[in-house]
Amino acid sequence: MNASGPIRVACLGAGYFSQFHYDAWSRIEGVEVVASADLNIAAAQATGLPAFGSLAELLAAKTPDVLDIILPPPGHAPSVRMAIAAGVGTIICQKPFCRDLEEARTIAAEADAAGVTLVVHENFRFMPWYRFIREQIDSGRIGTPMQATFRLRPGDGQGPDAYLDRQPYFQQMPHFLIHETGVHWIDTFRFLFGDPTAVYADLRQINPVIAGEDAGMVLFDHPDGVRTVFDGNRLADHVAENRRRTMGDATFEGTGGCLTLLGDGSVSFRAFGANDTDILLGPDRSTGFGGDCVLHLQSHVVDCLRNGTGPENTAADYLTVIAVRDAIYASAENGRKVTL
Repeated sequence: MNASGPIRVACLGAGYFSQFHYDAWSRIEGVEVVASADLNIAAAQATGLPAFGSLAELLAAKTPDVLDIILPPPGHAPSVRMAIAAGVGTIICQKPFCRDLEEARTIAAEADAAGVTLVVHENFRFMPWYRFIREQIDSGRIGTPMQATFRLRPGDGQGPDAYLDRQPYFQQMPHFLIHETGVHWIDTFRFLFGDPTAVYADLRQINPVIAGEDAGMVLFDHPDGVRTVFDGNRLADHVAENRRRTMGDATFEGTGGCLTLLGDGSVSFRAFGANDTDILLGPDRSTGFGGDCVLHLQSHVVDCLRNGTGPENTAADYLTVIAVRDAIYASAENGRKVTL
């Protein structure tokens, strides 16, 4: 990569969520998006970029500094391997990363051995309200942290047509709520409070057209006695003009008070013993997905490339999230707490 020139990015995948990737790359200074590839060549052409029907064709014609893989898990391992072989130095791969923990470990090790930076596109920790909440917790605003609860309530999972207009493969996933969605809060909770030391889960399926679970509760133990709860129900909703902005609401409680996240992205604080609340972070006004978290993640990767520093959410680091996910399913299946 020419340190003074643009960072050349190629994208593999042109499905529903890719629109947020392409848009974010177009708004990052010093980035040039050079190509799009998708098995549906018409979708790749619709991006307005040089389009290819396969990654092999793209890599034969272009030499990107960064490959952004925006595919479901079955496409991750072969695409990463092909990019490594082509000499791509930085690879970003969508979550859920790979098909299982064994495959993820193998791919992470292969990237490391090749000297390739492999990042998982886990963007929720880059939502501005979670960065702000982390700052407030670290500053001692709530005193000693005790517990936190996130209530997932996107309200998009009811009826026989659930997800068909956006991501129809959701209906066929044998594991859904945690594998596809809950992993965001596994990573966010560990970003805020450290890696979980144990989990207990109770999962269920409410909508019969969904193959996997679409509701459930997970209790996490964290270091220093902190506990967090993921209370997920994709059929229920919450108060928000855009229910996909935060996808729910949350509380973060400590000995000195409580932070509350609402569906508009605002964060308020109530001191212990007080009845009044103060708004510390106003409502989010961005038009990008989830407080523009895709832009924030991709900008972070670009900054790291420019500065020669290590990015957050490398594949090697993300293996912890996958291991916790597997422990959650084991807990739900066996009805017991699983120690990590």
